Amino acid sequence: MTPTPVGEVPAPTSFFRTAWAQDPFARGARSVTPAGATATDRQALAAALIERVFFAGEATSVERPGTIAGAMRSGERAASEVKDIAGDGERIAVVGAGAAGASAAARLVEAGFDVTVIEARDYAGGRLATHPDDEWPVPPQRGAWLLGADDTEVASRMALLGVGAVEIGDPVGFTRDGETDIPSADQVEKALAAVASDMSDRTIADALAEAGVDGSPELTSVLASLSAMTGIDPTTASSWFAPGMPGGSYDALVSDVAPFVESVLGDLEVTLSTVVSNVTYDDKGVSLRLASGESLTFDRVVLTVPLGVLQAGGIEFNPPLPFAHRGAISTLEMGHIESVWLRYETPFWSTNAGIWHIIGPVSPTPTPAPSPSPGEDPAPDVTIRTWINLMPATGEPILVGLVGGEVARTMADLSDDEVFTLAATSLAPFT
Repeated sequence: MTPTPVGEVPAPTSFFRTAWAQDPFARGARSVTPAGATATDRQALAAALIERVFFAGEATSVERPGTIAGAMRSGERAASEVKDIAGDGERIAVVGAGAAGASAAARLVEAGFDVTVIEARDYAGGRLATHPDDEWPVPPQRGAWLLGADDTEVASRMALLGVGAVEIGDPVGFTRDGETDIPSADQVEKALAAVASDMSDRTIADALAEAGVDGSPELTSVLASLSAMTGIDPTTASSWFAPGMPGGSYDALVSDVAPFVESVLGDLEVTLSTVVSNVTYDDKGVSLRLASGESLTFDRVVLTVPLGVLQAGGIEFNPPLPFAHRGAISTLEMGHIESVWLRYETPFWSTNAGIWHIIGPVSPTPTPAPSPSPGEDPAPDVTIRTWINLMPATGEPILVGLVGGEVARTMADLSDDEVFTLAATSLAPFT
């Protein structure tokens, strides 16, 4: 596409967007915990099947679900389970070459097993990957790229491998009238605390309603930021296990993350562009049927495919998964985060703040949303309310818009032209 100016927002020289919700090998950005789900569901999903089929991936992590660290630890956990029961020289398949699969494969190779790594994509890394493009002095990141205070282990390893990172801080709020204070999350935190000891879980939205918190522009901005950073939808997310409110500074990855993935895999070769469509298992071994029609046999398999793929029935199991696994898959939720990257020749904005939170309407005369038909939900506010300004930290005039939850699902369905128009319209307060 060739972007054109929208209002006073100029056309960027480069454009990139994600659409994880439409990706058949992900079906979302990261797992989240909806109301009614607990850590028990993640433990159930992680349970091995007759000591032949093992599960890993961030969705199976109890301590750090939805994170790179959680994915890696889950892979190490699954590898340890295999090592405890597998015999010398057994052939082990690892399906998925993301952080979990790479970690599992590396540990199994260290233990002396014959390991085959199968990846559906044409690259290793899964939801941790960079978009290679010489037009971008700071390359767009396809997936996880903002590391918070709890990600020091991953950040340190990235740094040792030469993966560049810069600190992004100084969050500010913006209205159509200009810069203001960032909106407070106090009302959200108080509402969650008020229902923490209730007998039943409820959604974040229900907790806010019970506390009498109205849908103010400030609250909308806070929830938009929470969704953009975590992938949750407040109308479904658990109030008992709600993620922490975003705040403080982040380390943003600003170079290719391939060295990180390659360092975990070591000398292992990955079979790329190979889709596993069926897993047949019994007490003698495992057969993997590929989408190409070919079948491969192994003694055991470690499956690290995302929760969204399991929910969509992307892999058929024979015999079917036990009720505990199917229950966990249906109970947990795939969260959604999408981003749009815009590179300019020169900045049209004047603020040096690293994180922008848009509050309220972005134009003086916002177009009213059409009234929903009877029985229909109102159309979501699709303003991109969270922006990362890479200019202060990198010297490059690059803006990254982030959305999460329902807005991310909506944006994933849009064309590139529609996404750019949405982004440019959302940036009106900065012109």
